[in-house]
Amino acid sequence: MKSLKFIAAESFVLDTTNAKKNLIYISQNLYPLLFKASYLQEQSEVIHDIIQNWPLAELNLNKLLGATVDCEDDLTKRTCYCCMQAFLNGLKAHVLSCSTTYTKKLKLVDLTGIKDVEFQLCKCNKSLGKWARTELVARICYDVLVAMQSDTINPAVFDISINILMDVFVTNRSYETVVPALLMRCHCPLKIRCVKFRVDNLALKSLFYIIKLVEPGSLKKLEMVHNVRLEMMHLEVLLTHVSFPELRSLTLPAKAFDVRRLAPEDEAVLSHIGELLSKLTRLNELSLAFSTLTGRIRKLLSPLTTPLQVLEIANCSLNHADMAYLANSLHAEYLQRLDLSGHDVADLFPSTFFKLLSRASHTLKSLTLEECNIGDNHVNMMILGLVPCRKLREFKFLGNPVSSQALKSLFSVFADFPHLEYIEFPVSRDCYPNNITYPLDDESLVNYDKSKFQRLREELLLILHQANRDDIVVRTPLFGNYDAEIQETRNELGVFMLQSLKDALSSFMDSGAK
Repeated sequence: MKSLKFIAAESFVLDTTNAKKNLIYISQNLYPLLFKASYLQEQSEVIHDIIQNWPLAELNLNKLLGATVDCEDDLTKRTCYCCMQAFLNGLKAHVLSCSTTYTKKLKLVDLTGIKDVEFQLCKCNKSLGKWARTELVARICYDVLVAMQSDTINPAVFDISINILMDVFVTNRSYETVVPALLMRCHCPLKIRCVKFRVDNLALKSLFYIIKLVEPGSLKKLEMVHNVRLEMMHLEVLLTHVSFPELRSLTLPAKAFDVRRLAPEDEAVLSHIGELLSKLTRLNELSLAFSTLTGRIRKLLSPLTTPLQVLEIANCSLNHADMAYLANSLHAEYLQRLDLSGHDVADLFPSTFFKLLSRASHTLKSLTLEECNIGDNHVNMMILGLVPCRKLREFKFLGNPVSSQALKSLFSVFADFPHLEYIEFPVSRDCYPNNITYPLDDESLVNYDKSKFQRLREELLLILHQANRDDIVVRTPLFGNYDAEIQETRNELGVFMLQSLKDALSSFMDSGAK
């Protein structure tokens, strides 16, 4: 629904020539309205000029593009390439141009509220993702610095100071562009202030250098993922020499820990890392997926005095001692999101797993149990364990060998969860050939009876419909969910993997020649 005022704003911005000409006569309190109208209508030229002449002290994209009284449409998921590029170039023009209407008051630009999604509803059907936004903002900062060297530059530019709050995403390909913008921040009117920092495909030397430039003292989220070769001893050095007093969330790359390779003296390193993590007093989200931590979870988590609300320990090769610790730990009663994928929780440690669920039942909102070997013989036990979790909003259990009948039983229970919004369920075992074995490889994963599965899906949706729960989203993403960051940098990742393969083959050939 749109107000008459917003409809009038849309009409104004649709006439590009007239809007650009008359923008200087518009009252400053109407700029937010005109910005959203021009963004909705994808009027990139008007967006540029609105930002160039922005008269207010703050420019918060989440507030500007979110649902408002005048327009209920939420545009925070629309990272349209043309609109975002016009916005950021308009910001550069705001700094360098002489204001013809209002005094420049802009002090804060907040880009943190926008979200990257798979499908863009804009006409160009192209997004400017987190990685590209990071690179473009860095280039604009550099362009401003270069422009300031000109003899004709307006002296007032040197008095401008605008903080840009943003989530920064850096890879090897963008490293050389981003570093100068961070390094010269004190000299540039546009100052990148990193709230969340994600790094992928970057050498450790580069990581340790740039992480000090992003002002770790104010960092709230740190993600080191995939092709960052960070291991236990590197993490110890990082946490020893860099302070993260505001850090809420930490994601470590796969294989950051591998206790199979620990020498006796390395046990002290593991304990020291636990102590260093305890100094992150605001930390409440920790992802350790695909590290081998058999029998060592207690060493890492017991020193923490702040309870974890998010714990991702998928495929960490946990044992009975680990599960017993988790079930009895400080964290259990505070967990809101838990990922235990890749562990045979119902067969190997049923008592401690269900105790963990029971203790987390009052807070748990998201539970992921992918490839946990949950079969028909476990379904009744799973239902008993899940029923107390009344706040559950999403449940993901792909890759488990359950039958169609077992899925129907589960969905009958899901319909009674008052807050449940999202379910990821597997293709039932009876849709696959009889000789199938779990866990499924990629080839077997897609070799199922599509028509039979479609009929099952319709039956499951009918169960929810009859319970008036059409609001629950049901999906079976066989190869995982859309990941905006991976999708955006997939070409660079592919090149890295090919180079790694080439290096491995070269090393093999060299050793064979010797």
